[in-house]
Amino acid sequence: MKNKEEKAIVVFSGGQDSTTCLFWATQRFASVEAVTFDYGQRHKLELECAASIARELGVKHHVLDMSLLNQLAPNALTRDDIAIEQMEGGLPTTFVDGRNLLFLSFAAVLAKQSGAKHIVTGVCETDFSGYPDCRDVFVKSLNVTLNLAMDYPFVIDTPLMWLDKAQTWALADELGALDYVREKTLTCYNGIIADGCGECPSCVLRKRGLDQYLSQKEAGGVR
Repeated sequence: MKNKEEKAIVVFSGGQDSTTCLFWATQRFASVEAVTFDYGQRHKLELECAASIARELGVKHHVLDMSLLNQLAPNALTRDDIAIEQMEGGLPTTFVDGRNLLFLSFAAVLAKQSGAKHIVTGVCETDFSGYPDCRDVFVKSLNVTLNLAMDYPFVIDTPLMWLDKAQTWALADELGALDYVREKTLTCYNGIIADGCGECPSCVLRKRGLDQYLSQKEAGGVR
């Protein structure tokens, strides 16, 4: 049931997780806006995809310039000369230092200015790729910090935090958005919409979760 008095800002990339969160938010809150960050990502199609989805869903869409992040934190998502790989004993080259810290902080500034008390993000600790800024403890800590910093009652909602990819697909299905999320979103590190390249870590994780969910659904054993 919708909360008729509350507004939410969704941190939105146009990928599987954030699009699922956008559907989740539109069914939960009376008013929803989306914010996408341009941080110099290699595939500008990500920005176009996010804008297209927001437009189709009738959601007001903000795009904020975060290009300084690319200068400060070189990574495989913004640099052609950095390979996408998991470093043994370290973080993946796709990790961007400070990204979720900055994204959520700027989303909070936007939220306060627009009168929204909820910030929705698709971070997940279950299937995350070793990113420290996807952890529940980080989100809860930042939530407290933002409330103190702006003297405002923010709530950072993380509907996917404890879901694996199969369960995230299940949630999309429950929201009536399974086909939409599968066909319209961009999760692939190589910039290919829908099922993607099938080879990058993001595509492998996405496909494994989808295959698992569809198998469970066919067997009648979904959640």
